[in-house]
Amino acid sequence: QVQLVESGGGLVQPGGSLRLSCAVSGLTLADYTIGWFRQAPGKEREGVSCSRYSDGTTYHTDSVKGRFTISRDNAKNTVYLQMNILKPEDTAVYYCAVYRYRRLNPGTHWPEPARYLYWGQGTQVTVSS
Repeated sequence: QVQLVESGGGLVQPGGSLRLSCAVSGLTLADYTIGWFRQAPGKEREGVSCSRYSDGTTYHTDSVKGRFTISRDNAKNTVYLQMNILKPEDTAVYYCAVYRYRRLNPGTHWPEPARYLYWGQGTQVTVSS
């Protein structure tokens, strides 16, 4: 049974930082592309960052480039999202997800939630003064 458990969310002031973690069990993380998504109230879920399984190449949506960094520790089956210079518009529930195909990269489709099969329960990030 595949499980993803996110942690590290919370309340932070604008300009602050948080580090989210996603512990994955039930599969070999090194074989899968992993994505971080977020969903704000009244908005669609959007792709934030992605880490390709094959070479660790990362992708970030434009609004977080230069501020967020995705990384993975395959030995620990854990994925991270380092978020710096947080803004109020980053407020959302953040989810990690496993791409539905083993040893396959999503290419330009990485931000599409439908491409991912397994999801965590989400962790709330609130950026407010």
